[in-house]
Amino acid sequence: MATKEKSIFFCKSCGNESPKFFGRCPACGEWNTCVEEKVVESGKRKVENSPLSTLNSPLPIREITNAEEQRIVLPFEELNRVLGGGLVLGSLVLVGGEPGIGKSTLLLQTALQLDGKKVLYISGEESQTQIKMRADRIGIRNENCLILTETDTKEIVKHFKDVQPDIVIVDSIQTLSSPYVDATAGSITQIRETAAEMNKLAKSYQVPVFLIGHITKDGSIAGPKILEHIVDTVLQFEGDRHYGFRILRTIKNRFGSASELGIFEMNATGLREVTNPSEFLLSQRDEEVSGIAIAATMEGQRPMLIETQALVSTAAYGTPQRSSTGFDTRRMNMLLAVLEKRAGFRLNMKDVFLNIAGGIRSDDPALDLSVVTAVLSSNADIPIDNRYCFAAEVGLSGEIRAVTRIESRIAEADKLGFEKIFISKYNAKGLNTQRFHIEVVPVATVYDLATELFG
Repeated sequence: MATKEKSIFFCKSCGNESPKFFGRCPACGEWNTCVEEKVVESGKRKVENSPLSTLNSPLPIREITNAEEQRIVLPFEELNRVLGGGLVLGSLVLVGGEPGIGKSTLLLQTALQLDGKKVLYISGEESQTQIKMRADRIGIRNENCLILTETDTKEIVKHFKDVQPDIVIVDSIQTLSSPYVDATAGSITQIRETAAEMNKLAKSYQVPVFLIGHITKDGSIAGPKILEHIVDTVLQFEGDRHYGFRILRTIKNRFGSASELGIFEMNATGLREVTNPSEFLLSQRDEEVSGIAIAATMEGQRPMLIETQALVSTAAYGTPQRSSTGFDTRRMNMLLAVLEKRAGFRLNMKDVFLNIAGGIRSDDPALDLSVVTAVLSSNADIPIDNRYCFAAEVGLSGEIRAVTRIESRIAEADKLGFEKIFISKYNAKGLNTQRFHIEVVPVATVYDLATELFG
């Protein structure tokens, strides 16, 4: 049969297909998301009687029985945390991150240390020799880790049936290609098709599948947005290359919380999980320096103390500079406006630079109080006692607002030996402070905070 090539236009955001170019997607309304793909038409798509297909019938919701998800406990407690307590059987997990951040190392190290489970590691990017070299550096404990270099999904399914593994790892989803789609590997059509086939494989055999995904320059996972809708869990592996820390963040999780976070440290032998991140994220200084405040934050169910650094200086140009790393710049500008309007601090002609130490990025509202404290400390050039920490949100009227899980924050600061923690007076109502050794200082407004710290 004669083949014919034609152009099809796809939306990168929602995967909508159109025969002609569009500026704004007619399905999701996003602008400038149109990409062109060359598709070869060779007749109808092949249809086979797949053994994966099952016949389902509709049931009344009252007749459906509840069943607790069966989970596989992985060797990394941090990975178990972000997955919601372990790897659910039949789940499809997508791990995204920048090149070289350690995605392949994390999953290969998990496969090599998982005792008693057969793991099929499918690589479309590296050869078996390259993977063996990395495995020797990491250390092999699981002899049932099988390495397959293949990109054809039809061949992968055949090997899967022969091996019958307990866990499948695919590195990466952008390298796979389906023989049922006449498009190049990595295209939107292929990513959508191969992800659907891997999802069908996981659900039919109740075998969990890890997919490694590339990301684009703006930080989103490459391919159509439908890829993130197909999978059960989306994990983002991130970190600064200049730091040894790697953060595994949950973006979506159908079997647990979507706000969990795991921290790892990269070293010569692979990744090491950090069980107490507060000690690593707090600087050890011989002398006190102005512009530094400690925040008691929450990432999911985990309390964590991080260091907030601020530098306030006279603007060298007409327009003052505002810059932040690890914290929302718009939020910082709002807090600076509150300080000027509600507390009387003149910062309109000052450069303000803010940094969350350790390469951490956080959007916890409880960071507000430590940001305000660090800015005031740098502006007055008066250091804050490094045994003080802060946990509260700042409102537009200058009031100090309550935050959630305040007892967990106080307990974490108490465990690390802090002497004082500043919180909202609305959090102090009904709080039993007698069981803590740390002194709890309630404050009502930004002005009260400045008076308490600087007199």
